[in-house]
This record gives sequence, C-alpha cells and structure tokens, in this order.
Amino acid sequence: QVQLVESGGGLVQPGGSLRLSCVASGIIVRDKTMGWYRQAPGKERELVARIMSVGITYYEDFVKGRFTISRDIAKNTVYLQMNSLNADDTAVYYCSTWPPLASWGQGTQVTVSS
Repeated sequence: QVQLVESGGGLVQPGGSLRLSCVASGIIVRDKTMGWYRQAPGKERELVARIMSVGITYYEDFVKGRFTISRDIAKNTVYLQMNSLNADDTAVYYCSTWPPLASWGQGTQVTVSS
C-alpha cells in the first residue's frame, strides 16, 4: 500500500522560505517520477514541480526560479524548497507520483501572510 506523508508547511511572511518533505512508503521514489502539487481555496489542484527517476526536474512557470524539488533516495523522501514566497503560494501542498495516484495524502498547509 502506497503512503505519502507530507510535512513542513506553516505560516510564513511574504518573501520567506519553507521546506516541505514527503516521506514515501510502498513505492521507491528513485524509480518514479514524483511531483509536488498544490490546491488553493476554490481552485483546482495543480502541478508545481516534478522530478523524474533519472533526476531531471521540471517546474511550472509560476514557481520557476523560486522553488526546488529534490529527493533523498536513502530516505525515500522528496523535498520542495520554497523561497521568495508570496500570497499566491498559499495552498495545501501534496506530493504524489506524476501522473498522480488515485488517492492523496493529507497534504501540508502553506500560508503566506504578513
């Protein structure tokens, strides 16, 4: 059974940084394309960034240059380093495979506010 547990969210001021973590079990992140997604209130869930099994990374334009996706194979964990956060980044952040699995974890709330 696949389980993805996100953590690291919180309240941060505009311009601040957060690092999200996603600990995986039931899958090997090294063998999958893994993605970070987010869902803001009243909006559809959207892809933020993904990392391929070979380590190549892709970013949506709205986070390019600010966010970095990475992984620790030994820990079977995927990370999302988020810098220069702004109010538009406020959302619940989720990790999954790409394309995503049928079910989602609980996510981690990121709130950017002064």
